[in-house]
Order: sequence, then structure tokens, then C-alpha cells
Amino acid sequence: MSMAGNLRKVTSLGKGGHLRRVARLARRRPRVDLSHPARSPLGSSVVNCVTYRDGIRVPGAVGLVDAVERVRKRGDGFVWLGLHEPTDEEFADIAELFDLHPLAVEDAVEAHQRPKLERYGETLFAVFKTVCYVEHEELTATSEVVNTGEIMVFTGQDFVVTVRHGRHGSLGPLREELESDPRQLAKGPSAVLHAVADHVVDDFLTAIDAVQADVDHVETAVFAEDGARLDPGRIYQLKRELLELKRAVVPLGRPLEELATRPIRVVDPEIQAYFRDVSDHLLRATEQIAAFDELLNSILQAHLAQVTVAQNADMRKITAWAAIVAVPTMVCGMYGMNFDHMPELRWRYGYGLVLGVIAVACLTLYRGFRRNDWL
Repeated sequence: MSMAGNLRKVTSLGKGGHLRRVARLARRRPRVDLSHPARSPLGSSVVNCVTYRDGIRVPGAVGLVDAVERVRKRGDGFVWLGLHEPTDEEFADIAELFDLHPLAVEDAVEAHQRPKLERYGETLFAVFKTVCYVEHEELTATSEVVNTGEIMVFTGQDFVVTVRHGRHGSLGPLREELESDPRQLAKGPSAVLHAVADHVVDDFLTAIDAVQADVDHVETAVFAEDGARLDPGRIYQLKRELLELKRAVVPLGRPLEELATRPIRVVDPEIQAYFRDVSDHLLRATEQIAAFDELLNSILQAHLAQVTVAQNADMRKITAWAAIVAVPTMVCGMYGMNFDHMPELRWRYGYGLVLGVIAVACLTLYRGFRRNDWL
């Protein structure tokens, strides 16, 4: 759609009352800066609404409707609207203002999507899974290792709408970092899209480095002297959390490859080189996750082998003691029979002799088993 067409659309929306509803929504619900995880949205989904021109933030607080009108009248710059877990009602008028596709809007509100990249006319819709490592004192069979969220990015010629789900992955520091580099931000909305992708992949690498410490700890515990006593639930839990991390990382490869190689109208050609760099970092993260998965499989197999060896050792000990106990049991069983004519039955030293024979036989068996490492 041309710039004049966009402007006519904004004007027609204003006549229909939709822009007035957006303005009332912005006035009714206070904006909240979520750049710090400790802050809560206080019932508002609007995190920030900023206009950028030539890579520089336009000063002054301007409503969404006014910001869009000014950008489209001037024909340069773009609007960056940040949302956090918006409802259908909050997002409906915003979606109509920016002409967002209903399917993309549904995905952005409902969340729980796989990483993907879709094109709807002049708008690019990207879904990123965010990952946060959960600190814990000790890995247990129920420990949460990674926590995931989502960031959806709508990218157009003159706007960027970011929708975040989850309590981590804040884009506040990212916005400040971008504003410190006006040359990069001057490349338009695709610069924001690249920055979000780079931010997400960097978080992947940070979480993977932290997970590696858990993998190393489990590996050390398995090969310790009492490794057979390790709870296998810890290994299974780590594999389960690694699978959650894999679901966030691996599917992102294809969207990043498309952004880096295929010509897309809303993506500046200079930005595609930066997407190739992000794709390389993602490949590193994918390879590390695959290595962790294989290593955990080997650790699990080693642990099961240790358990089997320990069980065999226990069975040898039980068998050896049973053989030793069998000697006095056999002798005593013979002399427990009610027969009149038993060997040495009336002999004065018969009792002591039998005890001596039993002791010598048991001692001989014990030394033999000890020599063969059965005891």
C-alpha cells in the first residue's frame, strides 16, 4: 500500500471511530516501563510507543494515533509500539490501525507458537521463543532449569509492533542499546527486527552456558565413587529441560536463513548481512544443544552400567556368604537327624571336632572369595 493510501486509511479509520477508541485506550491505561523484570504491567499492555526519525528518537510524549499520522504525513521514520501480553480487546484496534492479518493477530494474542516467519502483504510477522535460565542451588528430579517465553514482531514499512509474553526477555535494554546507535536504527524497522533476533539468540547462548554447568555437575556425580547411588531422575529432568530449550532454538534456523538470504521488501538489504551473523550464532547454539543431548545419553548409559555392575557385585557378595553359611548348615543338618548309629556320636571330643571342621571350612571359603574379590 502506498504512503498516500496509508494516510487515507488512517483518516478513514479516524472517521469510523477506531482511532478514537485507540486513543481512549492509551489514555485510560497508563504506560508502564517493563525494562526491569521486577516491574509489573499494572493492568496495561502498552509498554512504550516511540517515534524514530533518521535513527533518532523524537522527543515528547505522543499518542499512538498522532505518532502514526505524523510518520505517514512526513513519509519518513517509523513508530515502535511495545506491548506485553495484550488481550483481544486491547489489540483489536491496534491491529486494524496497522492492517495486521487476523491469523497473525490471533497468534500474537494467544502465544504458544513455534518460531516462524510469515509474510502478510506488506507486513512481516516473526515469532521468537525467549529462554531464561532458572537459578537453583541443586539440580533435583523436579528442578526447573529453563523458562521460555515469546516475542512476536510485526514489521512494516513505517512501524514495528513487538508483543512479549512471559516475565523475562524485556526489550527495554535493547531499545536503549539501539538508540545509542542511530546509524543502525536509521535503517528502519528491519533494524529493530534484527536487534530482537540477535537479542534472543544471545540469550540462547547465555542459557546454554549455564546449562553446561549442570551437565558437568551431573557427569562428575555419575563418575564419582558413589555414582551408582545417583538419582537417575536428575538426568531425565535435565534431558527434559534440554528438550524445552531445543524446541526454542532449532526451529528458528529456517526463519533466520530466509531473512538472511531471500529478498524481502520490508528488510533493508544491508540488514541481511547482520541476519547472517545471527544465523551463525544460532548454528553454534544448535550444535551445543545436540552435543549436550548426546553427552546426557552417554551419561545415562554410563549410570545404568554402573548400577548393573553394583548389582552384580552385590549378588556376588550374597552368593559368597550363602556358600559360607551352607557349610555349617549342612553339617548341623546331618547331625540333627534322629539316627542311633551316627559317626562319632558317642565320642567325647566329637562336638569340638565338628566345630573345628566347620570353622576351618568356612575360613577357607572366606579367604578364597576374598582372593577373587567376591567379598
